[in-house]
Amino acid sequence: MKEKSIIRNFIVSFILLIFIACTPKKEKRAVTLYKSYCASCHLLPKINDLPKHIWKDGVLPDMAARMGIIDSTNDPLRRISRKEQVAILESGIYPRTPMLSKEDWSLLREYIISMAPDSLYSANNKYKAEDLLQFKPEAIRLDSTKGSLISFLAFDQKEKAIISGDLNGNLIKYDAKKAILTSSEKTVDALTTYIQKDSLTYLTSIGYLNPSEQHRGSLDIYSDSIKLNKSSIVLHRPVHTLVEDLNNNGHNEIVVSEFGNLTGSLSLFHESSDHNFEKKILLNQPGTLRSIAKDINRDGKTDILALTSQGQESIVAFYQQDSLKFKKETLVRFSPLSGSSWFELIDFDGDGDDDIITVHGDNADKSYVHKPYHGLRIHINNGSNEFTEAYFYPLNGATRVNCEDYDNDGDIDFAIVATFPDYEKNPKGSFVYLENKNPENFEFKPFTFNTSNLGRWFLLDSGDVDSDGDIDIVLSSFTYTFTPVPDNLYDTWNNSDIDIIILKNNLFP
Repeated sequence: MKEKSIIRNFIVSFILLIFIACTPKKEKRAVTLYKSYCASCHLLPKINDLPKHIWKDGVLPDMAARMGIIDSTNDPLRRISRKEQVAILESGIYPRTPMLSKEDWSLLREYIISMAPDSLYSANNKYKAEDLLQFKPEAIRLDSTKGSLISFLAFDQKEKAIISGDLNGNLIKYDAKKAILTSSEKTVDALTTYIQKDSLTYLTSIGYLNPSEQHRGSLDIYSDSIKLNKSSIVLHRPVHTLVEDLNNNGHNEIVVSEFGNLTGSLSLFHESSDHNFEKKILLNQPGTLRSIAKDINRDGKTDILALTSQGQESIVAFYQQDSLKFKKETLVRFSPLSGSSWFELIDFDGDGDDDIITVHGDNADKSYVHKPYHGLRIHINNGSNEFTEAYFYPLNGATRVNCEDYDNDGDIDFAIVATFPDYEKNPKGSFVYLENKNPENFEFKPFTFNTSNLGRWFLLDSGDVDSDGDIDIVLSSFTYTFTPVPDNLYDTWNNSDIDIIILKNNLFP
């Protein structure tokens, strides 16, 4: 019995020694796998930026599919239409051969889950917003339909009109000074861009609102009411269109942010013959959100600046060379968890070069949780297009920003819309006005208005809406249920007559 006891103790000790010896090796292997595979196409995310359940149920299954690890418990083609399945398979995003073994995947998965926190801390109470007295809210009803599905919003200074388009294809123009609808017409469904330039009208439709690999979006060009392009330019879920004569030859080019889904692109269209357009891919990746045309490097040629998301989140410059060729340079990179949503180009510090303002808050995909790193960021240019983050204002779900000197004191203030705020703990967080108190020290004071919860604010623009000399703010509502909201808010929005709120500036009464 004594010998058996000695042997048993020896075996247990030996197994423990093996386990102790192997654990560091396994951990080292897991870290290597994480750095290799999780940073192969984007910045390496911080594991503690998402809680365990989000990694486990949302991010890791998608990550597995993208590495070809697909089985009955993890099948991205399950419960979707046959057409969607075909479109996804044709994209080639999901490899047919696994990129790593099941053992390595299991090791990587368990390592991430073990290192992830149970929950994220909240940044909602860091800044308390005061009542916005400088602006007076005015609710606008555009149609008789309850709720609101506005997918395009702009204030046209020339027409003195608020222009909106919705998912049903209604294009409505509203004169705020006279408080009347000036026109209403039916256009393409799910309108995302309406541009009038050089006697032409450009209409862009997203096609499918929800994530899809099917190319059902479109771009049409009209002169008066006559369609110029013989057939619609087919696009992959376009969310933004820019019309600009980039090479100064008298003909406008069209830059389209084809957000897409698993695939997408930033696409340039130029007229090759009589209203026939040739497509050139500037960036072959999904998630492009917006582009701006400007001579960024001051060489006399118009360049393009774009914001990308969907994993490879960044601000990218396309420096124009000759013959509409461009040289790509990434100026700013963000974590793939950042939820990049919008950007503006403005000389914030008044030193003669353009700085970048970004907002981050997209929160409607596989990682829905209130994130403390969502909000507004100011990136200062050192004069050589090298940018440093100089300021961060936390705001859950921030999705749009507008930069203006709203109080006419010589510095830049910010109006921010948050489509995915924490409605439970911070219901007024869907809109924040940041008044610039000290631009050198980046000191801002936040404000909001009491009725900010009357709509789910989605889009934002500004201008002298009532023609009294100061800059007003326009918000549009989109009551589509992206993410969970309290029942009382859901009922309020879907039974509401409010489509737009104009925040009328009281600076010059």
